[in-house]
Amino acid sequence: MAAGTDVTVRVNGLAFHCRVDGKEDAEWLVFSNSLMTDLSLWDGQVEFLATRFRILRYDQRGHGATEVPDRPATIETLVEDAASLLDAFGIARARFIGISLGAATAFGIAARLPERITRIVACDGLASSPPNSAAAWQERIDLAAAEGMQGLVEPTVNRWFPPEFVAAGGPALAHVRAMIRNTPLGGFAACARALQNYDLSPLLPGLVPPALLVVGGADGALPQAMRAIAARIPRADLIEIPGAGHLVNIQAPGEFNRALGSFL
Repeated sequence: MAAGTDVTVRVNGLAFHCRVDGKEDAEWLVFSNSLMTDLSLWDGQVEFLATRFRILRYDQRGHGATEVPDRPATIETLVEDAASLLDAFGIARARFIGISLGAATAFGIAARLPERITRIVACDGLASSPPNSAAAWQERIDLAAAEGMQGLVEPTVNRWFPPEFVAAGGPALAHVRAMIRNTPLGGFAACARALQNYDLSPLLPGLVPPALLVVGGADGALPQAMRAIAARIPRADLIEIPGAGHLVNIQAPGEFNRALGSFL
Protein backbone atom coordinates (compact mmCIF):
# COMPACT_ATOMS: atom_id res chain seq x y z
CA MET A 1 0.00 0.00 0.00
CA ALA A 2 1.48 3.34 -1.02
CA ALA A 3 2.01 6.16 1.46
CA GLY A 4 -0.85 8.63 1.69
CA THR A 5 -3.42 6.05 0.64
CA ASP A 6 -7.08 6.55 1.57
CA VAL A 7 -8.88 3.32 2.35
CA THR A 8 -12.47 2.51 3.29
CA VAL A 9 -12.74 -0.46 5.65
CA ARG A 10 -16.00 -1.94 6.89
CA VAL A 11 -15.88 -2.98 10.53
CA ASN A 12 -18.54 -3.18 13.25
CA GLY A 13 -21.26 -2.47 10.69
CA LEU A 14 -19.83 0.86 9.47
CA ALA A 15 -17.62 2.00 6.60
CA PHE A 16 -14.57 3.69 8.16
CA HIS A 17 -12.49 6.21 6.27
CA CYS A 18 -8.81 5.58 6.96
CA ARG A 19 -5.49 6.86 5.67
CA VAL A 20 -2.11 5.12 5.64
CA ASP A 21 1.10 7.14 5.45
CA GLY A 22 4.76 6.70 6.18
CA LYS A 23 7.54 4.25 5.74
CA GLU A 24 6.92 0.79 4.33
CA ASP A 25 7.75 -2.08 6.73
CA ALA A 26 8.25 0.30 9.68
CA GLU A 27 6.63 0.06 13.10
CA TRP A 28 2.99 1.13 13.18
CA LEU A 29 1.55 4.23 14.79
CA VAL A 30 -2.21 4.62 15.12
CA PHE A 31 -3.79 8.04 15.72
CA SER A 32 -7.25 8.46 17.26
CA ASN A 33 -9.17 11.74 17.05
CA SER A 34 -11.10 14.00 19.35
CA LEU A 35 -14.80 14.66 19.00
CA MET A 36 -15.73 17.00 16.12
CA THR A 37 -12.50 16.48 14.15
CA ASP A 38 -11.36 14.32 11.25
CA LEU A 39 -8.10 12.56 10.51
CA SER A 40 -6.53 15.73 9.12
CA LEU A 41 -6.18 16.78 12.77
CA TRP A 42 -2.86 14.91 12.75
CA ASP A 43 -1.35 16.28 9.52
CA GLY A 44 1.49 18.01 11.37
CA GLN A 45 2.39 14.88 13.30
CA VAL A 46 2.28 12.66 10.22
CA GLU A 47 4.61 14.99 8.38
CA PHE A 48 7.00 14.89 11.34
CA LEU A 49 6.95 11.11 11.85
CA ALA A 50 6.37 9.64 8.38
CA THR A 51 10.04 8.94 7.72
CA ARG A 52 10.24 6.76 10.85
CA PHE A 53 6.90 4.96 11.12
CA ARG A 54 3.98 3.43 9.25
CA ILE A 55 0.97 5.47 10.25
CA LEU A 56 -2.74 4.66 10.35
CA ARG A 57 -5.30 7.40 10.88
CA TYR A 58 -9.06 6.97 10.87
CA ASP A 59 -12.16 9.10 11.15
CA GLN A 60 -14.13 8.15 14.26
CA ARG A 61 -17.58 6.69 13.65
CA GLY A 62 -19.86 9.40 12.30
CA HIS A 63 -16.98 11.84 11.76
CA GLY A 64 -15.20 12.98 8.61
CA ALA A 65 -15.94 10.52 5.83
CA THR A 66 -16.80 7.60 8.12
CA GLU A 67 -20.38 6.37 8.03
CA VAL A 68 -22.79 7.77 10.62
CA PRO A 69 -24.08 5.15 13.09
CA ASP A 70 -27.77 4.73 13.88
CA ARG A 71 -27.26 4.40 17.64
CA PRO A 72 -25.25 6.06 20.42
CA ALA A 73 -21.68 4.94 21.03
CA THR A 74 -19.91 4.02 24.25
CA ILE A 75 -16.20 4.23 24.96
CA GLU A 76 -16.18 0.44 24.69
CA THR A 77 -17.66 0.79 21.18
CA LEU A 78 -14.83 3.13 20.18
CA VAL A 79 -12.22 0.76 21.60
CA GLU A 80 -13.81 -2.06 19.61
CA ASP A 81 -13.63 0.10 16.47
CA ALA A 82 -9.91 0.71 17.00
CA ALA A 83 -9.18 -2.95 17.73
CA SER A 84 -11.13 -4.04 14.65
CA LEU A 85 -9.17 -1.63 12.47
CA LEU A 86 -5.91 -3.10 13.75
CA ASP A 87 -7.19 -6.50 12.64
CA ALA A 88 -8.41 -5.19 9.29
CA PHE A 89 -4.99 -3.75 8.47
CA GLY A 90 -3.13 -6.78 9.81
CA ILE A 91 -1.36 -4.75 12.49
CA ALA A 92 0.12 -7.12 15.04
CA ARG A 93 1.72 -4.46 17.23
CA ALA A 94 1.34 -0.68 17.31
CA ARG A 95 1.92 2.47 19.28
CA PHE A 96 -1.38 4.26 19.88
CA ILE A 97 -1.84 8.04 20.14
CA GLY A 98 -5.14 9.66 21.04
CA ILE A 99 -6.41 13.08 22.01
CA SER A 100 -9.51 13.89 24.10
CA LEU A 101 -12.03 11.23 23.00
CA GLY A 102 -9.06 9.42 21.46
CA ALA A 103 -7.21 9.53 24.80
CA ALA A 104 -10.01 7.55 26.41
CA THR A 105 -9.77 5.14 23.48
CA ALA A 106 -6.03 4.85 24.11
CA PHE A 107 -6.55 3.86 27.74
CA GLY A 108 -9.19 1.35 26.74
CA ILE A 109 -7.26 -0.33 23.96
CA ALA A 110 -4.09 -0.54 26.05
CA ALA A 111 -6.08 -2.45 28.67
CA ARG A 112 -7.78 -4.65 26.11
CA LEU A 113 -4.74 -5.51 23.96
CA PRO A 114 -1.66 -5.34 26.20
CA GLU A 115 0.24 -7.75 23.96
CA ARG A 116 -0.37 -5.61 20.85
CA ILE A 117 -0.21 -2.01 22.07
CA THR A 118 3.43 -1.28 22.82
CA ARG A 119 3.14 2.37 23.92
CA ILE A 120 0.34 4.89 24.31
CA VAL A 121 0.24 8.66 24.18
CA ALA A 122 -2.90 10.13 25.76
CA CYS A 123 -3.42 13.86 25.23
CA ASP A 124 -5.87 16.18 27.00
CA GLY A 125 -8.29 13.45 27.96
CA LEU A 126 -9.78 11.72 30.97
CA ALA A 127 -10.18 8.14 32.12
CA SER A 128 -13.69 8.83 33.42
CA SER A 129 -16.43 11.36 32.88
CA PRO A 130 -16.60 14.19 35.45
CA PRO A 131 -19.77 14.62 37.54
CA ASN A 132 -21.33 17.32 35.34
CA SER A 133 -20.50 15.58 32.09
CA ALA A 134 -23.89 14.12 31.25
CA ALA A 135 -25.68 17.45 31.53
CA ALA A 136 -22.96 19.41 29.73
CA TRP A 137 -22.92 17.06 26.76
CA GLN A 138 -26.72 17.00 26.62
CA GLU A 139 -26.74 20.80 26.36
CA ARG A 140 -24.31 20.63 23.42
CA ILE A 141 -26.31 17.88 21.70
CA ASP A 142 -29.47 19.96 22.10
CA LEU A 143 -27.73 23.07 20.76
CA ALA A 144 -26.48 21.20 17.70
CA ALA A 145 -29.94 19.75 17.10
CA ALA A 146 -31.47 23.23 17.25
CA GLU A 147 -28.83 25.23 15.33
CA GLY A 148 -26.81 22.66 13.41
CA MET A 149 -23.10 22.10 13.94
CA GLN A 150 -22.44 25.76 13.12
CA GLY A 151 -23.95 26.53 16.52
CA LEU A 152 -21.13 24.61 18.21
CA VAL A 153 -18.23 26.17 16.31
CA GLU A 154 -17.53 29.26 18.41
CA PRO A 155 -18.46 27.77 21.81
CA THR A 156 -16.14 24.83 21.10
CA VAL A 157 -13.26 26.92 19.79
CA ASN A 158 -13.46 29.16 22.84
CA ARG A 159 -13.53 26.14 25.14
CA TRP A 160 -10.63 24.42 23.39
CA PHE A 161 -8.22 27.34 23.05
CA PRO A 162 -7.07 30.29 25.19
CA PRO A 163 -8.52 33.72 24.27
CA GLU A 164 -5.25 35.03 22.83
CA PHE A 165 -4.96 32.09 20.42
CA VAL A 166 -8.55 32.58 19.27
CA ALA A 167 -8.02 36.33 18.85
CA ALA A 168 -4.93 35.77 16.70
CA GLY A 169 -6.89 33.66 14.23
CA GLY A 170 -4.83 32.03 11.50
CA PRO A 171 -5.03 28.90 9.35
CA ALA A 172 -4.84 26.41 12.23
CA LEU A 173 -7.91 27.90 13.86
CA ALA A 174 -9.73 28.06 10.52
CA HIS A 175 -8.97 24.36 10.06
CA VAL A 176 -10.45 23.52 13.48
CA ARG A 177 -13.58 25.58 12.80
CA ALA A 178 -14.07 23.77 9.49
CA MET A 179 -13.69 20.34 11.10
CA ILE A 180 -16.32 21.17 13.73
CA ARG A 181 -18.72 22.68 11.17
CA ASN A 182 -18.38 19.71 8.82
CA THR A 183 -18.89 17.00 11.43
CA PRO A 184 -22.16 15.16 10.75
CA LEU A 185 -24.71 15.97 13.45
CA GLY A 186 -25.58 12.31 13.97
CA GLY A 187 -21.92 11.38 14.37
CA PHE A 188 -21.33 14.13 16.90
CA ALA A 189 -24.37 13.12 18.94
CA ALA A 190 -23.46 9.42 18.88
CA CYS A 191 -19.91 10.00 20.13
CA ALA A 192 -20.89 12.72 22.60
CA ARG A 193 -23.09 10.11 24.26
CA ALA A 194 -19.96 8.03 24.85
CA LEU A 195 -18.49 10.86 26.94
CA GLN A 196 -21.55 11.33 29.13
CA ASN A 197 -20.98 8.43 31.50
CA TYR A 198 -17.88 6.24 31.37
CA ASP A 199 -15.24 5.06 33.82
CA LEU A 200 -11.98 3.45 32.74
CA SER A 201 -10.16 4.43 35.93
CA PRO A 202 -10.20 0.89 37.42
CA LEU A 203 -8.11 -0.22 34.41
CA LEU A 204 -5.29 2.27 34.93
CA PRO A 205 -3.19 0.36 37.52
CA GLY A 206 -3.15 -2.67 35.24
CA LEU A 207 -1.96 -0.93 32.08
CA VAL A 208 1.11 -2.68 30.71
CA PRO A 209 2.47 -0.38 27.96
CA PRO A 210 4.59 2.66 28.82
CA ALA A 211 2.41 5.76 28.64
CA LEU A 212 3.04 9.40 27.91
CA LEU A 213 0.35 11.84 28.99
CA VAL A 214 0.45 15.27 27.34
CA VAL A 215 -1.72 18.16 28.46
CA GLY A 216 -2.04 21.83 27.64
CA GLY A 217 -1.35 23.96 30.68
CA ALA A 218 -4.30 26.22 29.81
CA ASP A 219 -6.79 23.37 29.39
CA GLY A 220 -8.89 24.12 32.47
CA ALA A 221 -8.76 21.46 35.17
CA LEU A 222 -7.17 18.84 32.90
CA PRO A 223 -3.54 19.33 34.00
CA GLN A 224 -4.43 18.41 37.58
CA ALA A 225 -6.69 15.57 36.46
CA MET A 226 -4.06 14.10 34.15
CA ARG A 227 -1.40 14.27 36.85
CA ALA A 228 -3.69 12.10 38.96
CA ILE A 229 -4.17 9.69 36.05
CA ALA A 230 -0.41 9.46 35.45
CA ALA A 231 0.13 8.62 39.12
CA ARG A 232 -2.12 5.55 38.76
CA ILE A 233 -0.44 4.10 35.65
CA PRO A 234 2.62 1.94 36.43
CA ARG A 235 4.91 3.36 33.72
CA ALA A 236 3.68 6.83 32.88
CA ASP A 237 5.24 10.24 32.34
CA LEU A 238 3.39 13.52 31.99
CA ILE A 239 4.36 16.57 29.97
CA GLU A 240 2.48 19.82 30.44
CA ILE A 241 2.83 22.36 27.62
CA PRO A 242 2.47 25.84 29.12
CA GLY A 243 -0.19 28.10 27.63
CA ALA A 244 -1.68 25.45 25.35
CA GLY A 245 -5.33 24.52 25.32
CA HIS A 246 -7.25 21.34 24.52
CA LEU A 247 -5.94 20.54 21.03
CA VAL A 248 -2.34 20.83 22.09
CA ASN A 249 -1.02 19.33 18.84
CA ILE A 250 -2.70 22.14 16.88
CA GLN A 251 -1.76 25.04 19.14
CA ALA A 252 1.79 23.98 20.01
CA PRO A 253 2.90 21.58 17.26
CA GLY A 254 6.62 22.11 17.78
CA GLU A 255 6.59 21.28 21.49
CA PHE A 256 4.10 18.48 20.94
CA ASN A 257 6.10 16.86 18.16
CA ARG A 258 9.32 16.98 20.18
CA ALA A 259 7.63 15.27 23.11
CA LEU A 260 6.01 12.71 20.83
CA GLY A 261 9.18 11.96 18.89
CA SER A 262 11.27 11.52 22.00
CA PHE A 263 8.81 9.12 23.65
CA LEU A 264 8.12 7.05 20.55
